[in-house]
Formats: sequence, C-alpha cells, structure tokens
Amino acid sequence: MHEIRLTPKTEIDARIRHLQAQLAEEGVDAALIIHHTNMFYYSGTSQSGHLLIPRQGEPLLMVRRSFGRARAESPLAQILDVQSLKLLPALLAEYGCASERVGLELDLLPVNLYHRYLGLFPNTEFVDISMLTRRQRMIKSPYEIELLEASAAVLDAVFAKVPAWLHAGMPELELASRFEAGMRQRGFGGGARMRSFNQDFFMGNVHAGKSAAVPSFFDGPVGGPGTSPAGNPQGAGWGCLQRNEPVYIDYASCIDGYIADETRMFCVGRMPEDMRAAYEAALAVEAAVLARARPGVLWEELYQRALEVVADTGLGDFFMGPGPDRVRFVGHGVGLELDELPVLAPKLRQPLEAGMVFALEPTFVFPGGAVGIENTHLVEATGIRTLTRAPREIVCVS
Repeated sequence: MHEIRLTPKTEIDARIRHLQAQLAEEGVDAALIIHHTNMFYYSGTSQSGHLLIPRQGEPLLMVRRSFGRARAESPLAQILDVQSLKLLPALLAEYGCASERVGLELDLLPVNLYHRYLGLFPNTEFVDISMLTRRQRMIKSPYEIELLEASAAVLDAVFAKVPAWLHAGMPELELASRFEAGMRQRGFGGGARMRSFNQDFFMGNVHAGKSAAVPSFFDGPVGGPGTSPAGNPQGAGWGCLQRNEPVYIDYASCIDGYIADETRMFCVGRMPEDMRAAYEAALAVEAAVLARARPGVLWEELYQRALEVVADTGLGDFFMGPGPDRVRFVGHGVGLELDELPVLAPKLRQPLEAGMVFALEPTFVFPGGAVGIENTHLVEATGIRTLTRAPREIVCVS
C-alpha cells in the first residue's frame, strides 16, 4: 500500500530560511502566502488559509479549512484555526510581526481580495513577492529531484503500455482514458497545476492525425479539439485512430505534487515519410539544444539554437504550432507547476543554473497531424541529465 508522503521538516525549514533571506535583502517585513502552490511549498500542506513568514522568526500558519488536516500534514510548530480575515491584523500584532512592508503574490491575487487587505492594513505597504517565490522554486533540491524522477518513471511505465493498446478505429478518448488510468494507478493525483491566468490543463493530449492541428486557448504547440467548446476545450476529441497517420501523445505526470512532461509518437500501420522526416528534425533540434545547454548559457540562446536547426530543415512555418497559433518558446520549467521557470524563449537573458528542471518540446504541426518529442531535463553542474527515458523511436504497430 502506498503511504502518503509528507514533506520533511528539514526541507520546509530550508525553504523558509531562503525566503527570509530574500525578504531581508528586499527590505520586506514579512510574506503573506495565500496561493495553494506556495502554501504547499513553504508549509507542507495545501489547506486553505494564510501563511505568515516574517523576515525573522518562526512562521505562523493560519488555517481556514481544514485545520485538522493542516496540523497532520505540516511540520510547522505554530498552526492556528483562523476563520475570518478580520482577525489577521490582531494576530500579526500579537505575534509581534512588523507589517510596514508586507509581500503578497500579486501576480495572481484577486483584486477584490487585495482591496480587503488594504482595508485591514491601512498603514501597510504591500509589495509583490511573486518573482521571489518563483525564482526560489526554480532551483530544485535533491528531495524535489527525487520526486521529479518518480514522476518521470510513471510516464515511462505507461508509455511502455501504449503499443499493446493501439488499433485502427480506436477513439482518441479511449486511448486517453487508458493512459490516464495507467498514471492514476501509479499514484498520479489527477491534475497538473498552472500559474498563468486562465491556463487550465487536464492531464495531457492524445491526437490522431489532423486532430493535433486544431488550435486551442492553451499556450502550447498542440491544442486539440477536446470534447466541447465548454469547460476545457483541448486535448483528445471524438475522433478515432486511422491507419498510416501520426498518433501524438503528450502527458504530464504529477507525483507528490511534482510534474514531469513527456511526448512520444506512435502509428497504426506506417508513418508517412514526410511526418517521419519532420520527426527526425525534432530529434535534431532536441540534440542541438541539449548539446548547448549547461549552467551559464542564457535561456534565449537555447531558443535561438532551436531556430537555427529548424531553419536548415525548411520546416520553420510549422515549428511550435501552425501559423498565427505558434507559441514563442521551445521549453518550459516544471516542478509544482507546469509553467515554471526557466522558459526557453526570446528576450529572456537569464542563465541556466544547476538545479533547474525544464521540459524541452520541439514540435512540428501540419494540417495532417503533429510530430514532436518532449523530455524533462535536469541541469547539473556539468551539463544535462534527462529524467524521462521512454524510447525515442516512433513506435508503429500493425
């Protein structure tokens, strides 16, 4: 039986100390954490409430729901049951926390809630600490890397099952449900969090042929029709697998909160030669980018390296999406969220650092389908270590 994994106290303590050092450097008295991703990262629980992290001293977790579960999951010493926002000023004063400058996650905090804080703390200057937390989470600890490896292993295991499932006439939704069941049976929690506003992600994509060319709101090279314009209009649709067309499968696994991302190509029958050639181009892009990637290399350099390789193939019009629906990146960070830093995109001149983890996804999208490769990679001191390890070859079944 799988046991629930709780974040070790040593891990939580190290994260809090790091943020406290950043708060001191920025002249911020305290951080008031609300968003569930950061709540989990700094406290070990995703329960609803507020986490106060002062520049000095012990944090205070104020829980609205569920207090009992938060106490069971979090290693923090000071956890209170707080059912009203109106209690916050008195609690901070009683706790002895300075509140002249308080940090909030302003990149995603609702405006109406922000105005409530302004009313509760009329003498407080609120500042944005979103990037402080995102840049901290960008560098993974050995504990986090272990969880990312476990998540990658789930993807590899389920991808190994796919050839036995494939047959002409199989609905995309049936193949998707089998893949998703395989992940769930191995501990996948059922969703992948995203930070970007209005970016929802289910589990992944299964597309047969031209289904992959249907664009969507989702900020990725492949969208898909989904089952309806309502709700979550992306991913597998009502179409079926046909012989001799590409089957594109892209999934994000999430084990104990940490996300790995992987894409592999399949076919019932024979892969068309033009699609096979484009897939070889995607492999060439991946190899060239990884050969360049190491600590100190700028994120935008890796994007430009991808474009250089694509230019030699003559397939630039199809790279990373069709026409106006093309995305302007070739890779993205993963961790507790699917859209973390780093982002391999133009005009981002930050360097790679050891401990970063990113998914590299060179993809070509044509009217008749999509081909691409995606793997999750760890930046180490000497280069890159790939965490997702399913065979890269196109798998064709008769």
